[in-house]
Amino acid sequence: MLEGKPVRYSYSDYSELALPNDANSLGNLLGGKVMHLVDLAGAMAAMRHSRTVVVTASVDHMDFIHPVRIGQLVKLVSAVNRVFRTSMEVGVKVFVEDLIKGEMRHTSSAYLTFVAIDSAGNRIPIPPVIPETSVEIRRYEDAGARRQYRLSSRKPRE
Repeated sequence: MLEGKPVRYSYSDYSELALPNDANSLGNLLGGKVMHLVDLAGAMAAMRHSRTVVVTASVDHMDFIHPVRIGQLVKLVSAVNRVFRTSMEVGVKVFVEDLIKGEMRHTSSAYLTFVAIDSAGNRIPIPPVIPETSVEIRRYEDAGARRQYRLSSRKPRE
């Protein structure tokens, strides 16, 4: 049995400036770019926890609450919520900061599932995660319910 690690060991922060190459004609960061950043931030937390290569298995529903404008800072925070033997759920929150006004707003959140793999591409066990705070415990418990939903809505392979 692998030794568990506290959630705090997986905490990751990632920031990037919204630039014109990644914006639509309205001057807003493309949703696909935000999703790319969410995947990167999630992978950082997953790798920090597992200390191995991970691949994205799924991304839950994602809403874009506020647009990110060119010149604003996109800040992503992520952490492992729960481990399920060879897969883990990572929560990612996206914030936008107006660097001139100093205002920060929550713009989106997502839950991603990552699978740990070895050099041959085979699934490998992941150390359990140990929630310590009341928020981490709630996220840990909620992750179990989300996993059940994901598994129940998965289409069988043909």
